[in-house]
Amino acid sequence: MSGASGTPYAAAVVRGLLAAGEDVDLVVSRAARLTLLDETGGPFRDAHWRTDLARVLARGADGTPDAHPAQDLARVRHWPAGDLAAGPSSGSYPAKGMLVVPASTACVAGVALGLSKDLLQRAASVTLKERRPLVVAVRETPLNGQTLRHLVALDDAGAVVLPASPAFYTGARYIQDLVDFVAGRVLDAAGVPHALYRRWEGGLGQTGPASGEGSGPAGPGQNGPGQADAQGAGPSMP
Repeated sequence: MSGASGTPYAAAVVRGLLAAGEDVDLVVSRAARLTLLDETGGPFRDAHWRTDLARVLARGADGTPDAHPAQDLARVRHWPAGDLAAGPSSGSYPAKGMLVVPASTACVAGVALGLSKDLLQRAASVTLKERRPLVVAVRETPLNGQTLRHLVALDDAGAVVLPASPAFYTGARYIQDLVDFVAGRVLDAAGVPHALYRRWEGGLGQTGPASGEGSGPAGPGQNGPGQADAQGAGPSMP
């Protein structure tokens, strides 16, 4: 997580990774801690990261506390952003790839220029040099020419530049639906299976809530907002 606005995007991606059975190495930049404090009303502390992360993951995109079921954090490992000797700083550390969600323009610049000013930037540079998938969910608007050039440089280096741009063809009814679409596209780019949004199947005029959805956020095992129904599988819309 970098310092851009977009805490709900990061939370949705982490929940999706855990639901898919993936191990997660978490790096939260110093600027991201300020954003977390501003957007969630709570801190993110190295000494209490499990408690703080659990609170962030339980929070709904609309600010509702405990909107999501408690997550098992046994598969999450937290690395302080200032620890440049951490596992992800080395290419020999086993990793499938890296997701920067959300990605600030400062983070984009640092990775594009290879600055490695903190662990987040260093891990991203390692991901590129090892030819592993790097997904950069940039969350800023408008973008100036300098940032656009940095994004082109990342694309040339093999990264997936994925703006945090929600779509509306999935029949979103809640803020969480829009957030989950972006999170789902991030997971798609990383090859991680999920059921966060209704996939495009080629039929026009079918926008609306998925069959079986309730009128509010779903509990565990329910097919509610932010969760695709069983008939939603298929190639995603470009």
